[in-house]
Amino acid sequence: MARSDLPEGFIERLKSLVGERNVRTGDEVRAMDPGWDPANLGAGVLARPGDTEDLAAVVRLCREAGVSIVTHGGLTGLVGGAISAEGQVILSTARLDAIERLDPVERTVVAGAGVTLQALQEAAAPHGLDVGIDLPSRGTATLGGMASTNAGGVMAFRNGVMRHRVLGLEAVLPDGTIFNDLTRVVKTSAGYDLKHLLVGAEGTLGAITRLALKLDPMPHARASALLSLPSVDAVLDTINIAIGMPGVDLRAAEAMWRPFLTLTSKALGWADPAIDLKAPVFLLLTIGGAEHGDLQNGLETLFEAVLDRHPDVGGLIAGSSLQEEEIWRLREDTDLVYRAFPAAPSFDISLPQSEIPAYLLRLEEDLAAIDPTLEPLIFGHLADGNLHIILNRPGSLDPDLRKRIEAAIYRDIASRGGSFSAEHGVGSKRIGALRATSDARKLDLMGQIKAVLDPSNLFNPGKLFAEPPSS
Repeated sequence: MARSDLPEGFIERLKSLVGERNVRTGDEVRAMDPGWDPANLGAGVLARPGDTEDLAAVVRLCREAGVSIVTHGGLTGLVGGAISAEGQVILSTARLDAIERLDPVERTVVAGAGVTLQALQEAAAPHGLDVGIDLPSRGTATLGGMASTNAGGVMAFRNGVMRHRVLGLEAVLPDGTIFNDLTRVVKTSAGYDLKHLLVGAEGTLGAITRLALKLDPMPHARASALLSLPSVDAVLDTINIAIGMPGVDLRAAEAMWRPFLTLTSKALGWADPAIDLKAPVFLLLTIGGAEHGDLQNGLETLFEAVLDRHPDVGGLIAGSSLQEEEIWRLREDTDLVYRAFPAAPSFDISLPQSEIPAYLLRLEEDLAAIDPTLEPLIFGHLADGNLHIILNRPGSLDPDLRKRIEAAIYRDIASRGGSFSAEHGVGSKRIGALRATSDARKLDLMGQIKAVLDPSNLFNPGKLFAEPPSS
């Protein structure tokens, strides 16, 4: 039965374009997994085109009918970028899941936007190749969604973020035309590099349908270690030692502050005598190379070098793949935090490394002044300056309290040369932070680009911009 908030006959026309089985409404939509936000499925109508041409036809139909579009990937976003409402249509990329070309000589891949990161990792591994980007949500995060949000992850310090992995892409624009720039080379100096308008645009300028990505050689072996350290400065020093050590190919450097590790280790029933769980901060390192034995020796050498400079360090070198999985779960299973504090407010910032110690000291004082019981649970990709901050509070904050907390977290981010959003994006929940911390001319230019490419505000309205940009 057609929804009264959509034009008469719209759903029937939608079914004629993508097939009846690929349009879901009502109870069929409500039965689906909404991902991180129940409001993601608020539209109640979802279409699953099977190729770029069908998706373009859907966009033209929506444009003609004045129905706005919210594109969905793996629904792993945390800032409300996939929220939809009645009168809109959800455009799912789930069927755009073909890995069309994987060339081990070129070390490139062309794949659909609906391919999950894990699916691509598994396809590349037999060729000795790696995607060069990794996320804990690898099983559900899609390549199109990762490009739309410019995802980062644990290897950004060495391989860059998603923007640096994309060689080319194809997308359907708001006028229903297809933009095709599936270049598979790094070197191209041929006018404006327009793909970068779509990477990080969070689905507001069109729908990415296919991508060309570069791949990297995969190390034959890897080894991990967990260190307990006396200070943030010691963590940063350890990372620099690891980066500069011959024969140590650093692949991940993840920091966890004591409140965070205390929570996850207790929830998992984990402890080890080599690690002092009362230390202020911890560092999880992974290195890669040709032989596992050499890597173990490399981590031992690294530990000795750190011990010489920081006598209070403790260290555990994983002796098996099982032990490695255990210590990585301490960092990656952030669901444990949200089980303890359901819907806890979370923040995702980045800072130059030199600014991190002073920023955290200032933030701790400011939060204590607001409420002495506030205890931020902090972890992050410290090699690239990305900090994730989760508050020990369940549910939504009182608006006045939220305003004061956000002011404390964001107030000197820009002046320190950082960003209020490192990898989660803006969506609908960080628009205020974008406006509060960004250069006015940047905001004006963003609005002009949106108005030119999407004058009808067809794609993902209410994201990035509080109001539709004027044309």
